[in-house]
Amino acid sequence: MISIISAVHNGLQMNRIYWRYLLKYTYHPFELIIVDNNSTDGSREFFKSVGAVVIENAANFSYPVCQNQGIAIARYDTLVFMNNDIIVSPEWDKRLIEAADAHGLDIITPVGIEMLENEAVTKAIKRKWLRVKNPLALFGLNEFNLKLMHTLMYGKWESFTNKRFQKFGLQLKEGFIGNTVMMRRQAIEKIGLWDERIQGADFDIYIRSKKRHIEHGDIKPAHMALGVFIHHYIRLTVKSTRTPFADRDNLISVEEKWGKEAMKEYCRDITTHL
Repeated sequence: MISIISAVHNGLQMNRIYWRYLLKYTYHPFELIIVDNNSTDGSREFFKSVGAVVIENAANFSYPVCQNQGIAIARYDTLVFMNNDIIVSPEWDKRLIEAADAHGLDIITPVGIEMLENEAVTKAIKRKWLRVKNPLALFGLNEFNLKLMHTLMYGKWESFTNKRFQKFGLQLKEGFIGNTVMMRRQAIEKIGLWDERIQGADFDIYIRSKKRHIEHGDIKPAHMALGVFIHHYIRLTVKSTRTPFADRDNLISVEEKWGKEAMKEYCRDITTHL
């Protein structure tokens, strides 16, 4: 059993796609916890209608605040922090758990457009995504266009993702992509909750896991499962008008927290990141 936590602020068209693929391709029974940041387009009502647990915020809060709200009510020890602007792949959760178990990991992510097995492959898929999304985005972010982008990008999604799993299996690479972070509850006990000052919270989680690994050795830094690919509509849905974060005055950058030199030290094993 897994607990999936997602923060949303409008984006009903994308939310429908997200749910459809999550329901179709998730292997394990799961609870979906939606932290709704005062959506006005029917997103809150949609997620209630499909049986999700919905936390109803009266304003739009930053990502780490929402993740901590979800943790507070999550029932299971395997926690998955997911963006809502993604499309999962067949048995994504089963494969992530198998890779984590095989390598003794408490924090694991898939790969995606943001980062793949090497810099050359990552650059190539990023260029392809730009060629696909930019023309279609001019015609709006309705469900038809979003699905068309996905089809033009990958062709048969099941075949694309299964080929990657056949090629890489449970192989890992140190690093992370932030749209999907699977974390055991025991990892939170070691490195703490999401830092609610840091909107770039995925970087912060990686650095904290790396620092803990170096200093205590009781947790490994976050790794990516090379055989598990999840599509992310990178920076596409955020182009729509959004309400400023209610806690924006509390937010600082990852660099402000850690400093340049510490970031270089802890992130030197990451070669590519969006």
